[in-house]
Amino acid sequence: MDYTTLPVPPDEGKILEPGAMTSLYAALQPLSDARRSQGKRYELALILCLLVLAKMAGQTSLSAATEWIRHRAAPLAEQFGLRRTSMPCQMTYCNVLARVNAKHLDELLAAFFVRWEAEQRCGTEPSRLHTPQAKADHTHLAIDGKTLRATTSQPQPVHQLSCYEIATGIVLWHCNVQEKENEISALKPLLTPQLITGRIFTLDAMHTQRELCAQIHRFGGDYLLIAKDNQPTLHEDIADLFEDRTPDRRRWKQAQTWA
Repeated sequence: MDYTTLPVPPDEGKILEPGAMTSLYAALQPLSDARRSQGKRYELALILCLLVLAKMAGQTSLSAATEWIRHRAAPLAEQFGLRRTSMPCQMTYCNVLARVNAKHLDELLAAFFVRWEAEQRCGTEPSRLHTPQAKADHTHLAIDGKTLRATTSQPQPVHQLSCYEIATGIVLWHCNVQEKENEISALKPLLTPQLITGRIFTLDAMHTQRELCAQIHRFGGDYLLIAKDNQPTLHEDIADLFEDRTPDRRRWKQAQTWA
């Protein structure tokens, strides 16, 4: 099973190109480090870079990521310009992840991978970003929520809402749904005009709500939703439409997809 939405090279042992690693390291520099200066041996950006590389290589747990990084200590130290080849222990990663500004980190990572994907596809020809296919690659967004099992010892597990691009697999943002809210209320402040304009959104039946549809339409976007029993009137109207042997086709809207 592939545990990452980003393409991984066939050679599992291969690490990102040095230029990409340096760019990721630079992209994470604006993050503030909440750790005390005393006893701090590794930069925040370095620790997060190592974790991102391990995740992209398919590691699904912190212990597995720690081992993956430790077994590649020498080449990683060389490419990051480290004086020592020793790598952080698992507790260091735990402490960093517990204190990092998750929202700011999401924004920086999403911006980096969007830029990296564009550079891989277009190289030194930025005009290719404006082709129909390039725009289509960033048009379709999916929003979905998942309960993360075994993420905590608390009775209530973490429920996470994520938004990602279908064509590229890049996660644009994710947030935790708080205890006294649901996906609908958690999504409202995240649907900004910058995110919506010119894009198509796919969501599950929970989000088939008039307010959401109106907001996406108002900001110049489109949506593809599922109608179930949570919207009984709409569900019945759709069923009646398909059962009508002589529908008024003049009111229908048509769409075409060109390969």
